[in-house]
Parts: sequence; C-alpha cells; structure tokens
Amino acid sequence: MHEIDQLVVHFNREGAFVLNVSLGIIMFSVALGLTIDDFKRILASPKSIFLALISQFLLLPFLTVVLVFIAKPTPSIALGMFMVAACPGGNVSNFMSMIARANVALSVSITAVASVLAIALTPLNFAFWSGLYEPTSGFLQNIDISIIEMVQTVFIIMGIPLVLGMWMRQNYLKLTLKIEKALRIASLLIFGAIILGALALNFEAFWNNLYYVLAIVLIHNFVALTTGYTVGYSFGLTLPDKKSLSIETGIQNSGLGLLLIFTFFNGLGGMALVAAWWGIWHLISGLSLAYWWKYQSER
Repeated sequence: MHEIDQLVVHFNREGAFVLNVSLGIIMFSVALGLTIDDFKRILASPKSIFLALISQFLLLPFLTVVLVFIAKPTPSIALGMFMVAACPGGNVSNFMSMIARANVALSVSITAVASVLAIALTPLNFAFWSGLYEPTSGFLQNIDISIIEMVQTVFIIMGIPLVLGMWMRQNYLKLTLKIEKALRIASLLIFGAIILGALALNFEAFWNNLYYVLAIVLIHNFVALTTGYTVGYSFGLTLPDKKSLSIETGIQNSGLGLLLIFTFFNGLGGMALVAAWWGIWHLISGLSLAYWWKYQSER
C-alpha cells in the first residue's frame, strides 16, 4: 500500500464544525440569488440544461473512471477523484460565467437544478463509480460507509439552506438584496481560511505529495472543463451556452467533497489532498479561462 493511502489529514472538531457551517452559509447565499423562475427556465431551454446535467453527473464521472484506469493512481487518490467528480458545480461558477460573457441565466438554472439533484446523486454517483475500479472497491469494503447517512448529510448541507435561501428571497426581497453579496463574500473568505488552515496543519503531508497530487488534479480539471465545452459543441449550442457548460462541469464543489471526506472517511489522506488541491486549482483555471473568454469577446 502506498504511504499516501495510510496518511490521515488532521482536522480538529472545531475546524470541521466551522467547515460545516461555512458550506451551509455558502449554499444559503447561493440560494438567495435563486428564484422559482430559474427552475421554470428548464421548460424554456431544456436542451442546454439537460446536456449540462448529463455532462456534470454522467460524463465527468465516466471519464474519471477512464482516467483512473489509465493513470492507475493509489486507491485513496482515485477515491478523491471519484468524490470530486460526484459533487455538483462550485458556488463561484455563476460569477465565472458572468466574467466569461457566458449565458449567466443558464448557469444559474444549472446551479439550481444540480443543487437539488446532488442531494441524491452525489452519494449514489460516488458509490457507483468508485465500485467499478477494483482497488477503490476493495478499499471501500474495509470502510463502513452508509450511503443513506451520506444523503442525509448532503441534504442538511445543501437542501435545507437552498430552501431557506429561496424562501427568504421570496418573502424578504429588500433584505436579501442588501445581504446577498456581503454574505457570499464572507462565507467564501471563511471557507478559504479553513482550506488554508488545513494546509497549514498538514503542511508536511501536502508538500511531500504535492507534485503527484497536483498533476492528477490538473489533468482531471482539464478533462472536466473540456468535457462541458465539447458536449455543447457537439450538440450545436451557442458560444455563451458552451462556455456555461464548460464552467459548470469544470468548477466542482470540492468543499462538499472535503466535508464528506472528513465526515465519512476520517480525513483519508489521498482523498483530502485531491479535494483540497482541486478547491485551489479550479479557481485558478476557471478564472483564467473566464478572463480569456472575456478578452476574446471584447476583441
């Protein structure tokens, strides 16, 4: 067994609690920007939203399996890849779509629908795809994982804040407009501080495995971004829609993945390293791509 599979990323209870709360606040702040019309838009542009969900919840996990079979990473690294691929889009995807001159309305609708579907699909996707790769399947057999408990956790972190945020926007619009932006920035700063804190507490472990994990994350994220754009291109979507699909597929909610890793896998080293580095790298790659598209549009 590789040493990274025996590594445990340490994270105290206080840090885990703050991570839990910050993810709930992030989801709540995202929900403050959602309306019922964002769900109704499915009827107006079903093709683009359907393709985005296929790209995010089916093609990305499938291509992750293909990548795992080719690269043959250690079991814990592969589990981290499966976990990230099973998560819904990241909370900054709508912001990146705005910068990229993408279809922001489509991006928001994808976020809304994916957030609801992820309550069930994230745990089920992770269990299904990780079971197809023998090393990870055998690894999971030694860990007592309850898919039902995982669904309950995702529901608490995503489902409840989603309902509360949309309810607040519907009933207290003026207050919502006042706090939405500040709340989102504050929650992102708290979340970023938690990630940096985890890196600091486990600096030696992260440093010793930096190049190995970073290479995996870079390739995996490139596959994700490319998948969304390729799907849109293959089905003749407009350029703004193709950009939105690329961003929604490539910007994953690694924070949710980290929470599930610390909750159900006791901070298993390879998994935590992949999710943490993904959380850092997808901001760099996503913003770089968004500003490049903005530059191209302005030209």
